[in-house]
Amino acid sequence: MAEGIYALCVVLLAVATLGTQVTYGDVPTELQKKINSINQNGTYLGVVIPNTFELNPLLQSPSYSPDKGLPYVDFAGRRFRFGSLEGKKVILVMTGLGMINAATTTQLLLGLFNVEGVVHYGIAGNASPSLIIGDVTIPRFWAHSALWNWQRYGDGPQNELPLESSGDYTREYGFLKFADYSTDGNNVIPDADNLLNNVWYQPEEIFPVDGTPEERQHAFWVPVDPYYFAVAEKILGLKLEGCINSTLCLPRTPMVTRVTRGMSASIFLDNAAYRNFLFSKFNPVPVDMESASVALVCHQQRVPFIIIRALSDLAGGGSAQSNEANIFVSLAVENSITAVVEFIKRL
Repeated sequence: MAEGIYALCVVLLAVATLGTQVTYGDVPTELQKKINSINQNGTYLGVVIPNTFELNPLLQSPSYSPDKGLPYVDFAGRRFRFGSLEGKKVILVMTGLGMINAATTTQLLLGLFNVEGVVHYGIAGNASPSLIIGDVTIPRFWAHSALWNWQRYGDGPQNELPLESSGDYTREYGFLKFADYSTDGNNVIPDADNLLNNVWYQPEEIFPVDGTPEERQHAFWVPVDPYYFAVAEKILGLKLEGCINSTLCLPRTPMVTRVTRGMSASIFLDNAAYRNFLFSKFNPVPVDMESASVALVCHQQRVPFIIIRALSDLAGGGSAQSNEANIFVSLAVENSITAVVEFIKRL
């Protein structure tokens, strides 16, 4: 008995001696102390940003003030920056390119910090013929456009998909038939065949925090927060930039507009045929590589969110200002930040 008590005392002493080496899961103790201190200051608005060229102009904006005591902490390859934007306490974090990076970063943000809501902004491709480069779009719904069931050759819309009967997959949202886009170099070939056959669009499996663990639900069109969307109406008349320089301007002054839908996938869309298919099938306006993953994570965590994307190019080209993202990206970034700052001011 005495030996057992002695051994326990040795273990406790060793733990006490380790001090800052003790971790909470994967978070080092000293970092956890900083996180606890941050969270004791109240709630923050999370601002999730895809890339450095979208982040840096906001850091340089007079509207943003970094926290003087603790400007940032680094964890899991991410830098979480603390400060205020138009007087609102914010945490800024850059995700990196694509759906996985954006989802991972958003989950880390919500898991580590006391976040009351999320604003995600950046640039996007344009799928709508009625809008132009520089316009800032605020969709009501977001969907992931690259979760597919790829149908075997020879099967068609009348054939049940594998695992459809068990609820894994569905034909509810429709399909893309590759043969519809076969050409002889100039003209579409009617009734053409193609070994790639069809891909069927699928909803995401989701597991909300207020649901039963491991009991899946499904979501395709994920709604942004209704209050945030209502606040966004107040910035529709915002003045935006329409010129790169004194000689290169857009055909009209860009505007902020609320739209119904946006779509995301880890695909850089530079193809007019696929752009036109998405627009005719699903009617999205912005098409990008991160937003739907931010939406899905926030939706599952029941955290209010909104997404603001400025159009930097007509995805796939086809206009006087076609796919000129390399020319207009700085203007689109500037307009997206102008809209985000004004939104947060109104919020």
